[in-house]
Amino acid sequence: MRKKFDVIVIGTGSAASTVASECRSAGWEVAIIDSRPFGGTCALRGCDPKKVLVGAAEAIDWVRRMKGRGIHADDARIEWAELMHFKRSFTDPLPKSREQSFAKAGIAASHGWARFVDSTGVEVGGDILEGRYVVIATGAKPRKLRIPGEQYVTTSDRFLELEELPRRIVFIGGGYISFEFAHIAARAGSEVTILHRGERPLERFDADLVNQLVQRTMHLGARVEVGVEVEAVEKSTDKLSVHASTGSGREAFDADLVVHGAGRVADIDDLNLAAAGVQAEERGVQVDEYLQSISNPAVYAAGDAAASGGLPLTPVAGYEGRIVASNLLKGNHRKVEGIAVPTVVFTIPPLAAVGLSEQAARQKGLHFRTHREDTSRWYSSRRVGEDCSGFKVLVEDDTDRLLGVHLIGLHAEELINVFALAMQTGIPASKLKHTLFGYPTLGSDLQYML
Repeated sequence: MRKKFDVIVIGTGSAASTVASECRSAGWEVAIIDSRPFGGTCALRGCDPKKVLVGAAEAIDWVRRMKGRGIHADDARIEWAELMHFKRSFTDPLPKSREQSFAKAGIAASHGWARFVDSTGVEVGGDILEGRYVVIATGAKPRKLRIPGEQYVTTSDRFLELEELPRRIVFIGGGYISFEFAHIAARAGSEVTILHRGERPLERFDADLVNQLVQRTMHLGARVEVGVEVEAVEKSTDKLSVHASTGSGREAFDADLVVHGAGRVADIDDLNLAAAGVQAEERGVQVDEYLQSISNPAVYAAGDAAASGGLPLTPVAGYEGRIVASNLLKGNHRKVEGIAVPTVVFTIPPLAAVGLSEQAARQKGLHFRTHREDTSRWYSSRRVGEDCSGFKVLVEDDTDRLLGVHLIGLHAEELINVFALAMQTGIPASKLKHTLFGYPTLGSDLQYML
């Protein structure tokens, strides 16, 4: 059966749902397709369920930090099965709810694998959907490790579905997935090891603050090994062994669970893009500044499926989805702009950043002053027993504009939004410094960071 639509959207995450909703509200006939439960990575297999687990780990950490400071709760612990049941109270209802919302809006929703048959024709479940336009918003998937025994490695998706937490866990890769899950698992009682190929983990974040986080991670009892190239994973009767080369030779790391945290790529391999004449790379569909395919003008892409240069973050996906919808409805007029987007590693404490790093600012030839401080002795840290906190702020000399802000510590994930707002609206550092915030709050610390 062949069905015609104004736009076919592949995916049901933040970018896809935004495009489908806005185009349908404008009266367009819209189809949406997903091979997995409706809702997308963030809501079902990523940020949202992860943050539920982080919340439990935060509670445990808070109690432990305050031991000897008036809090006595020696039996506080994470009951993993109960925590996962709580997590599912958020994720389980979502696919049905999302499907119902599509139906209520009059969006034709299909379950199944989408595959291009021509420039604007998409096959799904034996039907051929024909669109004036097609939007690819399929998100990302774990990068292939291309090592023997890769089949024994657990993805982040499956980690979030574990009924029991194994005693020994090895994380391959030193990115945000590994560090976030490691901080949860360590506080739930697991023995944790992070193996990172490069010379330092979390390479997109400020090196000085990352060093603080690595020290905190090791203080939890976790191993953080850098300069380690994983070569194979071997399964035996009672364990997994991760074989790796290190600076001093070869070493085997034993584990009950091995987790993939070595990066993600666009999830577009199965779309048969060649049939549509859509050019793509590992980062995603090649698009112009309007998020339109450079090789097929009837195809757009957004979020992690687009090689747009944007950070792989849910807010960015939603933002790009709005750009695509606007360009579809009104013709190409909105371009992707270089906006200040905060990014956070939800460890405990969290690590957050917005804007340029010191290295990037120097490469641009900018002249700026740097204010860097370890704030573990500040009142806001001491009152909650937090000994891992600090900041680095870059301010341009001539313009007084904020170039980059890097934070680690209690609620850094919230405070970074204040800096992002200032950067986006052009508030100079001096004006932000003299803003009166409620006291005593983390916001009131801001004046001492500038």
